[in-house]
Amino acid sequence: MKNRITLFTVCLIVWLLLVWPFGRSPAGVPDVVAGVLVAAVTAAIMREISMERADRWLNPVRWFWAAVYLVVLTYYIIRANLDVAYRVLHPAMPIRPGIVRVRTRLKGAGARTLLANSITLTPGTLSVEVTPDGDLFIHWINVTATGIERATERIVGRFEWFISRIAE
Repeated sequence: MKNRITLFTVCLIVWLLLVWPFGRSPAGVPDVVAGVLVAAVTAAIMREISMERADRWLNPVRWFWAAVYLVVLTYYIIRANLDVAYRVLHPAMPIRPGIVRVRTRLKGAGARTLLANSITLTPGTLSVEVTPDGDLFIHWINVTATGIERATERIVGRFEWFISRIAE
């Protein structure tokens, strides 16, 4: 029950920040009511998804690291887009596709999911499988490191530190 209340609170805060109904007194009431309804429906629907200690999301430090992580993720997405565009436009198309195994130190399912999604969002890499013991299988457009440690450093290292501060 505590997780649902926390999820409702976080959803309502996000809704209010997106809509920002404050400052328009009569017109803002429907926005707040709609936000309460959307947050309640979201909390009811998402009750099946187990969130390990959802109350952690009330910590503003996690929100700060999430904002920093969005900037870092955007940087790597842009950089990878340019790299993939170069490989596509190059006459010799210099690629060495393959599937590599990487290891993560993240323990929570939510943190591992965020990591796998971040890897998939970065062009040139695709998360194929996440194992329960912390291994991920990644399809990589240009394999430059085949060992687990080196591949982990190249693919996972840039995201894992931030995700551990956000989701664990």
